[in-house]
Amino acid sequence: MTAEQTTKAPSPSRVTAPGVAARKGADSPLVMVTAYDAPTARIADAAGVDIILVGDSVANVVLGYDDTLQVTTADMAHHVGAVARGQSRALVVGDLPWLSYHVSNEDTVRNAAALVRAGAGAVKLEGGRKRIESVRAILDAEIPVMGHLGLTPQSLHALGGM
Repeated sequence: MTAEQTTKAPSPSRVTAPGVAARKGADSPLVMVTAYDAPTARIADAAGVDIILVGDSVANVVLGYDDTLQVTTADMAHHVGAVARGQSRALVVGDLPWLSYHVSNEDTVRNAAALVRAGAGAVKLEGGRKRIESVRAILDAEIPVMGHLGLTPQSLHALGGM
């Protein structure tokens, strides 16, 4: 072994959904950023970010749409995969796009699974209590779910615009 190899700090362990839950209330805050591609994910991971969200805001920020309603599960899976391949430690959370969890529990689980297959360690959705059955279906499929607080751009039309 070289001197560099013996003095190099060990890599922190991979962040998982149960690990995030276990840190609730801890003194050390979790750090989360949004990324849409492998280079940004590499930078975030190297900086020690705990969670990388691949948000449906990829619609506006990367794909040029006017709102998030245009992005599809296939679009999200593509970007989740790029982010997952670009990092080695952070928990990747894939945002379920509009209408991917609104129609049926079967569709909900299928779409969540597509993001997990692409590399997500958890999925995120909007909607609060009215989405409880969707959340239960995803959890029953053993896919971790992250909630969403704050602005809900998928509700653009129901809110009368943003």
